[in-house]
Amino acid sequence: QVQLVESGGGLVQPGGSLRLSCAASTSISSIEIINWFRQAPGKQREFVALINSRGDTNYKPAVEGRFTISRDFASNTIYLDMNSLKPEDTALYVCNAWYRKNNYWGQGTQVTVSS
Repeated sequence: QVQLVESGGGLVQPGGSLRLSCAASTSISSIEIINWFRQAPGKQREFVALINSRGDTNYKPAVEGRFTISRDFASNTIYLDMNSLKPEDTALYVCNAWYRKNNYWGQGTQVTVSS
């Protein structure tokens, strides 16, 4: 079983930056895929970014070039660096992992982009 704990959300002005963290309870080198999803009020959850065990990454087109997903094996943490934030990036950001054919979710961290 894998526990995922997100942190780093908050209120930021348009054009600002935030770094989200997702701390895993197991070695991230053994996790096949780790995703970041987000869900805005009244909208469906949507994919934001992923990193797989090989280090390959993929992004939602609307965030590519502004967001960067990365990992730190020493702390078993996945990061999502978000730059040039827009009001439409406002959402609950949730970490997700595929591990040994099971799917795990964190509780999420709220990001609000507003002036």
